[in-house]
Amino acid sequence: MVREDLRNIAIIAHVDHGKTTLVDEMLKQGGAFRENQVVAERVMDNNDIERERGITILAKNTSVCYKGTKINIIDTPGHADFGGEVERVLSMVDGVLLLVDAAEGAMPQTRFVLSKALEMNHKIIIVVNKIDRPDARLDEIGDEVLELLLDLDANEEQLESPILFCSGRAGTASLSQYEAGTDLIPLFDTIINYIEPPQGDENGPFQMLVSSIDYNEYVGRIGIGRIQRGSVKVNQNVAVCNHQNPDKKINNAKLVSLLQIEGLQRVPAETAQVGDIVWVSGIEGITIGDTICATDCVEPIEFTKISEPTVEMTFSVNDSPFAGKEGKFVTSRQLRERLFKETLKDVSLRVEETDNTDAFRVAGRGEMHLSILIENMRREGYELSVSTPRVLFKEDENGKKLEPVERLVIDVPEECVGSVMEKMGTRKADMIEMHPQGSRMKLEFLIPARGLFGYKSEFLTDTKGEGIMSSVFDSYQPYKGEIPRRNTGSLVSFETGEAVTYGLYNAQERGQLFIGAGTPVYEGMIVGASPKTEDLVVNVCKKKHLTNTRASGSDDALRLVPPRRLSLEDSLEFLADDELLEVTPENIRIRKRILSNTQRAKNRAKQ
Repeated sequence: MVREDLRNIAIIAHVDHGKTTLVDEMLKQGGAFRENQVVAERVMDNNDIERERGITILAKNTSVCYKGTKINIIDTPGHADFGGEVERVLSMVDGVLLLVDAAEGAMPQTRFVLSKALEMNHKIIIVVNKIDRPDARLDEIGDEVLELLLDLDANEEQLESPILFCSGRAGTASLSQYEAGTDLIPLFDTIINYIEPPQGDENGPFQMLVSSIDYNEYVGRIGIGRIQRGSVKVNQNVAVCNHQNPDKKINNAKLVSLLQIEGLQRVPAETAQVGDIVWVSGIEGITIGDTICATDCVEPIEFTKISEPTVEMTFSVNDSPFAGKEGKFVTSRQLRERLFKETLKDVSLRVEETDNTDAFRVAGRGEMHLSILIENMRREGYELSVSTPRVLFKEDENGKKLEPVERLVIDVPEECVGSVMEKMGTRKADMIEMHPQGSRMKLEFLIPARGLFGYKSEFLTDTKGEGIMSSVFDSYQPYKGEIPRRNTGSLVSFETGEAVTYGLYNAQERGQLFIGAGTPVYEGMIVGASPKTEDLVVNVCKKKHLTNTRASGSDDALRLVPPRRLSLEDSLEFLADDELLEVTPENIRIRKRILSNTQRAKNRAKQ
């Protein structure tokens, strides 16, 4: 059976190349909204963190109807840290739209997602987006993408993929770079004519691979996938099996509900057939990679192996003097439940228990992957302590230590190249490529993943905020030796109390402060950065003692330098190995592992 009335596509690209904005326009022009409906920008990014940061974290499904054909569209994340989402959803589609920014061209994540699509033999439509940018390089982009396809061993058909020129924001598409489009009809027509319709045996026994998981408090876990064979109806009895885990077998489960997507709404369906992407609930313990099939024909479908995590942190119970004052969930049991619940829907996350019942090892794709989890948890009311990020090493068959290496692309003004090259040298990076683009320079490096820890803020300072950097996991390579982690020390609070202007005024001469007057502090909490490599203990709670010759108002003349407020990512970058990050719903505080100043001094003396 060939489903001519259906197309399944995914939109893949590097971060910020305009995937979600283009989907907005496809929905508007595909009639998903009423004419007078007020629609938020980037309507697919419905999570608070996604809207604040302007990034997509979770793959989203939507659909539009064009000339009687339903087009299921999956909007995927662009960040390398959420690559697990991209790998999974590609198994649900027959073709992809590869978006490339008209100015930036092919970037590291473009290479990563394109290689995954080519591995699955998907048809590719190349969409050069943001053609209305003043710095667009329309003559060169086509050649860049062709070079990338050749580099990734694309077959002849993939090398002849159609190219469209779009402006996602204006909602236009054109087959020629020299003619501006007026709407997205050329894009819709190309999807209908070039992407193959789903095919399968509609009369065979039902079979569906679960590629994604959703969770709902009322119905529990919801499996999302595409029907590979046969048809299914509500309340049908099914079996569950798994190709990677042959021991897993559920012989008599019932599909309680069946949903399909129409526009942005999930609508109940009585039946669904081969090629449809559906949401099913009612099966306890269902997970990504499971195959749901007819009870009389239990055949698992092979599933893409998800790439392994490369970075880990230790999440532990908050044991600072301020513990339990701001959060709802503070115990190790609550922390454990939340972390293991996250693994149910995020397959690229690993959570392991440690010898200490209050601490858990959490491994993910990168710092951003784990920082999004921390941010979600603090918004939900959790209090926790987090250690510095560490890379996960491996050993080869000869017992040689291997470490994860990232492919890093840096785009900077020409005058900043020297400082970037110097920093890359100290971080054991190997340069692969360097070429000018107008007044800017594009550099490509292979750098150990640990060499990127703490570099982003330095990079923005060195390039005066004009540099762009992005990286994607490349491979495991032999260990490259020690890399200096941080060239600054910490200003550590001497006592517990409230920071006052007089104490801060004296402390700001020793380094850069992170807190202002009135901030509660405790002994061992870090209140700033010292320009020297060693830590300095400062008393920010010190008051000016009044005497009969000193007026209380003479403090008004003290001028404080505005403190540097650290975000969650900044704090994780700043952390040293002997420090922890205390995360609560209201505050992020950096502290020493050993809070007592005298105890730390004794430990240093022993070393």
